[in-house]
Amino acid sequence: MALTPLDIQQQRFRIGLRGYATKEVETFLEQTANGFEDLQREVHRLADENKKLQFDVEEHQRREGTFKRALLHSQKVLDQMQENARRQADVIVAEAEGKAEKLLQHAQNRVAELQDSIAALKRQRIQVEEEIMFVIETHRRMLEAGRESARESDEYAGKLKVLKSAK
Repeated sequence: MALTPLDIQQQRFRIGLRGYATKEVETFLEQTANGFEDLQREVHRLADENKKLQFDVEEHQRREGTFKRALLHSQKVLDQMQENARRQADVIVAEAEGKAEKLLQHAQNRVAELQDSIAALKRQRIQVEEEIMFVIETHRRMLEAGRESARESDEYAGKLKVLKSAK
């Protein structure tokens, strides 16, 4: 049976031969009921706050998962782009060598064109790598911010636990 503040207030005792002072018992019951009511409100408030904090933790965990997936995806894209750039460079070099054998008189001009193309691809690859590194760094910072927020939530939960155990 759950005891409520109203139960405490309405509790009546039989009066014996040398019974308790009725006024003192009623005053004590009133104070006990008020204290009990305050504790119940605090328990409800803490339960609501706990639910909110649990929701926040779940949200941070979900975000962390999203960041991890984005980071993995970014790494895959980077690997694919590097492989494509290697393949493109290999194709261009192979074409240059084949044409150089067939067209000796145009070989110097063609080699210069291919070197320019390779340099442009390398610059493009470097630019893409820098952009991807920027995205990765941004995601890393977002992860750190999420972890810091989770750490603060954990510290706050720890403080609440200490306060709760102190009562």
